[in-house]
Amino acid sequence: MKVILFANTDWYLFNFRLSLAKALQGRGHEVLLISPPGEFGPRLQALGFRWQALPMDRKSLNPLQELRVLGHLWRLYRRERPALAHHFTIKCVVYGSISALLARVPARVNAVAGMGYVFTNNALKARLLRPVVRGLMRLVLNGRGARLILQNNDDMAAFAQAGLARPELVRLVKGSGVDLSRFQPGRLATGQGEPTRVVLAARLLWDKGIAEYVAAARQLRAQGLPIRFLLAGAPDPGNPAAIPQATLDGWAAEGLIELLGQVSDMAALFASAHIAVLPSYREGLPKSLIEAAACALSLVTTDVPGCREVVTNEVDGLLVPVKDASALAAAIERLHQDPAWARQLGLAARQRALAEFDERIVIDKTLVVYGELLQGFQKSPHVFAPMTAVGSVSGE
Repeated sequence: MKVILFANTDWYLFNFRLSLAKALQGRGHEVLLISPPGEFGPRLQALGFRWQALPMDRKSLNPLQELRVLGHLWRLYRRERPALAHHFTIKCVVYGSISALLARVPARVNAVAGMGYVFTNNALKARLLRPVVRGLMRLVLNGRGARLILQNNDDMAAFAQAGLARPELVRLVKGSGVDLSRFQPGRLATGQGEPTRVVLAARLLWDKGIAEYVAAARQLRAQGLPIRFLLAGAPDPGNPAAIPQATLDGWAAEGLIELLGQVSDMAALFASAHIAVLPSYREGLPKSLIEAAACALSLVTTDVPGCREVVTNEVDGLLVPVKDASALAAAIERLHQDPAWARQLGLAARQRALAEFDERIVIDKTLVVYGELLQGFQKSPHVFAPMTAVGSVSGE
């Protein structure tokens, strides 16, 4: 069978869905990856995948330009004739589903990782777009051949309350999973006289709580505590909530944070740190937090949808109120002052990652959803067999 995976960036496909693509390819399926152009598209091609660039501007509201994108996508779907199309993020869900319906693609899987800018931001543009997007989502998320994948229980409740998708068509799959053979515990404790290394790894958006992270750093530096605050990630100019580079450079010049930019080896970064922080305003299921948990870091995150799916307060990390820099600073200070307890929390986070967030578990659940929709197309009972039956994507 042919399966299309369509996302709003090639970076997302490379970092979040590469293992799924490998698993599908390993079962003999043809996989086509679609996204707007970027530096990761050629890297996907170098790994042996078909990747096509879509001329889509994530920020565009020009009706003619958006109709051209829909037309391009419809022609692509009609030409490729996939058995199943899997769409990621809200804009791709809407555009991909409309195109797939018009091209008579038999199966459509729509994955919404969090509510996105339109639903979480109170800017005028977001408020104006909200009813339009709601209407379109009700149109495309329902009907024969459709399934909606959500990543956390809060989103399940929110979608049900809003009536966006019929409950029998919704499935819960927690994130995209983590390769636990690659993300391993590193440091055991803070060394004598060595600063505590705190890291926030995320897209550089206001909604990730980066301003609160910087404010917490300012408070703790004023106390003279030996703590280093690292910020890993790149600006996302396609997102309206992107933080200007000048603002980031100003924080770094002030000595509050260390800008690492886009980090290619996240396992090595987390293995060299002590505490991972994500003060996000809302998430689907934060992969960086799960990667840090797999490395047995102590975690500090906000008590919001998505983040609280990963952390139970004072069991495997600490939860703080959203948009509360003082509470964030206090949580970081607690872990800094008690490294033995911080290590205990980190080991508990590792155990939870092993039990819930192994990428093989996530891929198995995703393939079950595919199987529900494609039963009539299957040529053998093992087309969507669990990875435990055929081996993991890493060859284990």
